[in-house]
Amino acid sequence: MPIGRSLLLAAAQSPTLNRFALESPIVKRATRAFMPGERPEEALDAGAALTRDGRGLIYTKLGEALTSLADADQVRDHYLWFYDQIAARTLPAEVSIKPTQLGLDQSADACLAHCLALAEKAAAVGSVLWLDMEDSAYVDRTLALYETIKAKFPRTGLALQAYLFRTPKDLERLRSIDPVIRLVKGAYMEPAHLAFPKKADTDAAYEAIARTMLEMAATGRGRAVFGTHDMPLVRRIIGHADRLGLAKDRYEIHMLYGIRAKEQERLRAEGFPVTTLISYGEAWYRWYMRRLAERPANVWFVVKSALG
Repeated sequence: MPIGRSLLLAAAQSPTLNRFALESPIVKRATRAFMPGERPEEALDAGAALTRDGRGLIYTKLGEALTSLADADQVRDHYLWFYDQIAARTLPAEVSIKPTQLGLDQSADACLAHCLALAEKAAAVGSVLWLDMEDSAYVDRTLALYETIKAKFPRTGLALQAYLFRTPKDLERLRSIDPVIRLVKGAYMEPAHLAFPKKADTDAAYEAIARTMLEMAATGRGRAVFGTHDMPLVRRIIGHADRLGLAKDRYEIHMLYGIRAKEQERLRAEGFPVTTLISYGEAWYRWYMRRLAERPANVWFVVKSALG
């Protein structure tokens, strides 16, 4: 793993740096490069502006690995409220949650009940629930959770991480249920026996899995979504889709708010479905450091944002 990425992922685990960042006006200002604000209303307003070019939205409230079921209840209630806000504003928006936000560490049954409540709410307002994939210790539990929810709510989506060795087999496991998959590269610190330590290997794995997803889409299986800011990779995916004869509306590109903004606009102008993921909330530090670790060159961009 490159040293810069390793340092940033290690920093993400530091309680001391977490406390410092959350109290620092300069660091908070820098986060505006990747999130419009901590309050949900700020996220909703920013999303509404982006939809003018026809793109979609995914929202996520930051925070993970909560320590009590009472906290999980609050997260569930927040997202139920948030779906109502999406509907009231008629936004083309979906919601992505982390299972540990909803009590997975405390009770698998409680977590499932919360997710089912959110999936039902999503269906009622014409939206979708997505499950994020967390670190490798949660993959099996998250897959089982997804399979149960999708049996009742077929539009439910799941993120898979290309840097884990196991992901091609996980995708194959899900093939029979027409999975709704958002493929990402992966942003957690994983041991070398579970995940590719080199970026080039992760990139190659991502492209191979993306081809499988496109081939599935070509036979009418599932929904293929590619969450990446790697534009050469995006163009290769588009080229493979063209060779398969896939129409532009048979797959999607998802990117984060504030990253590759011009490219998002360009892809949308070319007629590709583009969705921007907007994060909000006070528990942004670990998420923020993982975003920097995905592309350490962003550190200089953030420094300029903080000082500008």
